[in-house]
Amino acid sequence: MVKWFTGSGREIDFTEIVEQAKSHAASKGKVYLGTDSFLNKDGCMFSTALVLHGAESQRGGRYFVTRTNVKKRKYDALVTRITEETNRSVQLGLRLTQLCPELKIEIHLDISAADKKEGTSLFSDMLIGFAKGAGFEAKIKPDAFAAASIADKHSK
Repeated sequence: MVKWFTGSGREIDFTEIVEQAKSHAASKGKVYLGTDSFLNKDGCMFSTALVLHGAESQRGGRYFVTRTNVKKRKYDALVTRITEETNRSVQLGLRLTQLCPELKIEIHLDISAADKKEGTSLFSDMLIGFAKGAGFEAKIKPDAFAAASIADKHSK
């Protein structure tokens, strides 16, 4: 069973998050999903953030996170790890879409643009295509705050 937490660290049931997301959507808010990972001595920590932002008369936003530690050996290769990050965000997006078809969801990928010559640049087009092929808008750095800032903070 996956445990979810508020930004302040309080455990929260996923059904409560879904209800908040529905209310958020009714106020014309958007849902941003992003996953980041961090290799540690015990394995690979994946952190996924679900962010509610941009609703009418909303000041700031709120977010929820889940964390999963898996065997490092499986995710030693960068391409495997960032593909799994994208997959986790897309799978969550698909689940939310089934529960709340009215949600506007944007997937945030912790990757650099193809022309940046960074480690993740080689996989940029593939991963953007993965998210878009699943039916979602996709953003990359520097516009991918759900992955590059929020999920990153909780993956360490």
